[in-house]
Amino acid sequence: MMRALKGVRHLHTGTMKQAVSELSIPVPWGEIRGKVWGPDHGHPVLCLHGWADNCGTFNTFIPLLPKECRYVAMDLAGHGQSSHRRPGVFYSFPSYVMDVRRVIDGVWVHEVAGVNPLIQLKHQCLFMRQVRSLRVLAMQWNKFSIIGHSMGGNIAGLFSALYPEMVDAVVLLDSYGFLPTDPNEMPKVMRQGMDEMLQFEKKTEEKTRVYTYAKAVERLLAANPSLSVQSVRMLLERGLVQVEGGVVFSRDFRINLKNIVRISLEQSLEMQSRIQASVLVILAESGFEKIFAEPDQKKFTSALLQGYRDRNHTVVTVPGNHHVHLNNPEVVAPLVSDFLQTKVLSQLARLKNEQTSKL
Repeated sequence: MMRALKGVRHLHTGTMKQAVSELSIPVPWGEIRGKVWGPDHGHPVLCLHGWADNCGTFNTFIPLLPKECRYVAMDLAGHGQSSHRRPGVFYSFPSYVMDVRRVIDGVWVHEVAGVNPLIQLKHQCLFMRQVRSLRVLAMQWNKFSIIGHSMGGNIAGLFSALYPEMVDAVVLLDSYGFLPTDPNEMPKVMRQGMDEMLQFEKKTEEKTRVYTYAKAVERLLAANPSLSVQSVRMLLERGLVQVEGGVVFSRDFRINLKNIVRISLEQSLEMQSRIQASVLVILAESGFEKIFAEPDQKKFTSALLQGYRDRNHTVVTVPGNHHVHLNNPEVVAPLVSDFLQTKVLSQLARLKNEQTSKL
């Protein structure tokens, strides 16, 4: 079940004031942590961050989105404050998709089981009214929207293809939804990932490097030049752990190992065709469009983008780099807000009005 942790703080924006709470969902190897914005009865939106980031990547972005939604941003396994996977286990896209299911199921359990049992003993009628209300909340998670940045967008694409009935809208932030690999390269990639894991396991006795906070900022800036200093500090709120003598990075360094679970372009397009949700693809001018500039890579990305256009989904390009949603959220938020309003919220409002008129 999901439990809200102590310590609720408020974010102040130009448009609204939002309470932000921490969440923790038990999983077989520990817990998935994250943050929640918005009203209990809001339309559910799951937010998935990119590789080596954490849910802090949405700190500046979510407050600019429609306040009618309930945003659940998770630290993916091995990232931020979430538990690392067990020893010997690889990080892969199917595993992350399973984690999304665990989070959604965790939300259901929390919503339905969130009543104090003592209420049932003292006030049977009150208890039944609350349970009916809580079931409505749980049912909302049968259908939800997903916002995914970079790797989080690829997880969103795969989840939406495997569970199309559960997703009503997908926003891909500088992501194509899938990451195809040339079949001829797969044996080499798989072997490399296995060899890297074996080498990593031999080094487990080595001490984790301890940094001063300033040095940790320098390191993340050097490794991620698309981040501003302010954005780095925001990610480090969940990305560092205090230890004797300084801080260490909280993420599992196995996420740096080569991903051994790959799919081809043909498989990616087949998965893409199974998505039933409305899709908005937002690309950054200085993001993946430049990173995937090689002819072979361009062939993959062009085919995926054409697949979205052929199905009447929306593909737009905005000025900025790979982390534009974090560095300059005001560039991206209006597009996402309009998309959610048009494709989800207005339709939900219409359905509600139709049901009300029949009463």
